[in-house]
Amino acid sequence: MTRPDSLATPRTELTLRGLILGVIITVAFTAANVFFGLKAGLTFATSIPAAVISMALLRNFKNSTVQENNIVQTVASAAGTLSSVIFVLPGLIIIGWWTGFPYWVSFAICALGGILGVMYSIPLRRALVTNSELPYPEGVACAEVLKVGSPGAEGTAHGAEESRAGLLAVIWGALVAGTFAVIVATRVFASDVASYFRVGDRGGVTGFDFALSMALFAVGHLVGLWVGIAMLLGAVIGWGWGVPHFSELAAAGAQAGTAAADLAQATWSQQVRFVGAGTIGVAAIWTLGKLVKPVITGLTSAMAAAKVRAAGNIASLPRTEHDIPIGVVGMVMVACFIPLAFLLVQFSTETGLGAHTTSLVIGGLIYIVVMSFLVSTVCGYMAGLIGSSNSPLSGIGILVVIGAALLLVFGIKPLLEPGHEKGLVAFALLVTAVVFTVAAIANNNLQDLKTGQLVDATPSKQQWALVIGVIAGAAIIPVILDIVNKAYGFAGAPGVDPKLALAAPQAGLISALAQGVIEKNIDWSLIQIGAGIGVVLIVIDEVLRRKTKGAHLSPLAVGLGIYLPTSATLMVVVGAIVGWLYDKRAERTANPESSKQLGVLLASGMIVGEGLVGVIIAGVVAFNLFPLALVGDDFAEPAKWIGGIAFVAAVFILYRWIEGMARRTAAN
Repeated sequence: MTRPDSLATPRTELTLRGLILGVIITVAFTAANVFFGLKAGLTFATSIPAAVISMALLRNFKNSTVQENNIVQTVASAAGTLSSVIFVLPGLIIIGWWTGFPYWVSFAICALGGILGVMYSIPLRRALVTNSELPYPEGVACAEVLKVGSPGAEGTAHGAEESRAGLLAVIWGALVAGTFAVIVATRVFASDVASYFRVGDRGGVTGFDFALSMALFAVGHLVGLWVGIAMLLGAVIGWGWGVPHFSELAAAGAQAGTAAADLAQATWSQQVRFVGAGTIGVAAIWTLGKLVKPVITGLTSAMAAAKVRAAGNIASLPRTEHDIPIGVVGMVMVACFIPLAFLLVQFSTETGLGAHTTSLVIGGLIYIVVMSFLVSTVCGYMAGLIGSSNSPLSGIGILVVIGAALLLVFGIKPLLEPGHEKGLVAFALLVTAVVFTVAAIANNNLQDLKTGQLVDATPSKQQWALVIGVIAGAAIIPVILDIVNKAYGFAGAPGVDPKLALAAPQAGLISALAQGVIEKNIDWSLIQIGAGIGVVLIVIDEVLRRKTKGAHLSPLAVGLGIYLPTSATLMVVVGAIVGWLYDKRAERTANPESSKQLGVLLASGMIVGEGLVGVIIAGVVAFNLFPLALVGDDFAEPAKWIGGIAFVAAVFILYRWIEGMARRTAAN
């Protein structure tokens, strides 16, 4: 008689060594993601590189298993997603409310929101993972990596060889990208190749900015060709139509004598990116509308499983259906909402809104509960459709902050004397930051749970592992934010040198939207134009998905292309094209999937290397340890040529090397 797998022989899964390794990787990857996200507005998924590192290290232990490696990548995956709080939290610096990041307040926002995100993902798992046909490309890819590289899998010797090759890809990608970033910091290599110029005869301007960033290039490889094309279309809309059109209007007025670069940047920042916000908002609402039915189904399924557990029949459920009990989920959520309530009380007092504390706290908690669930659902669906790396979280956050600001305008502002607007903006950003962390982790956990389902892991153990990863990430994020704030600051913040400031594009946009709504000076016509573009894109995307095989045009990605600066999009597009060409060549090899996976790991290494070096450089600048620049401004033009040629050569050599290693691995 076969025993139910819930009673099978215990196996190595949730171990102390796995948790420690996962936490170490989490801290390193979180530092890289925070810096890179503030610089470019994009973060990267950390599951696959974490899985490769885990397999290479834990292979030395006799009793390590694929499930234990899965726990390591689950813990470390928190680094890729909890870092999304940077899309909001720096907004409190940008509006001038904070001058630094209070450690315990920042930690509480990240930790409490992240733990709530794990709890939210439990009922969503049944709707969007178990009872869903969503492909979960990153979750499936991570599962395949774990299967071929972990002990006990078929072809263990070959798996060991692939694991070593994968680790080498991550290491060399990180070393080359990190070294390039160091040379850029010395100014021997230029950081970008940019040009802004007049168009037409009416004073309009436009331009382009190719950042010489291996991390941005690598992000393009990871997101794929169609997302890259969508972002390129967004850049064309923003800088081929939006900036020339609106700058022409500005040039006809008081700004006629403004330099082309300054006018282009001001036009994009003050007008064009709000068009992108409208596009992203419509795309987010469309996605949400398609999810009502699967969410209801998932909740019903979770309740049914709880009844089975309560009746003492848990053994009748397969291991892959053992979630944290729904009763425990409820208790953990209550335990998180209590300190969140105290945080809201403290913040309402600090913002001068203490007379309305009760309304703010109750309303804030209700808003967090409802919006977190809705946004978690949308992002989880998108993770299943196109992967966590392409999550629409930052775009949907636009809807979250506008909703929070509107509620404050109608519910609290009429009761206040003039002069409390900044406090209301700060409160809206705080609530939005909590929603971000909840939704980010819920989105991430669904991807991890798909991986776990494919490698016969226990969901409850993964869920507890992710809670540990959340706490580790939350502990390091405030420290990194403080370092980069002291070193560079954020664009738009008071007293910051705009030449040094990190772009923090989402935080800047979200804080600008909150200010615009609360101070009633937002130009809604720009958002309406973007919404109209979004509707057209939705129609085109639906037609492409139904009439073609694999082609699509994500409205969310197009919106990102409009509201991100070209310095954050054009190199991503280049990376997407090169990654596609690499994959096409890989398809002609003996082991196409292994070759493609090595390309993914190389790209992941590039991001980690540049991100970690970026944090180190930020520390050098913040604490004024020693000067970095080796050349002056007169070397700027040669630096562009030298840096550009070196960038192309380094990328070419890395990809040829990874192709050769893929062939050798397949031959062995």
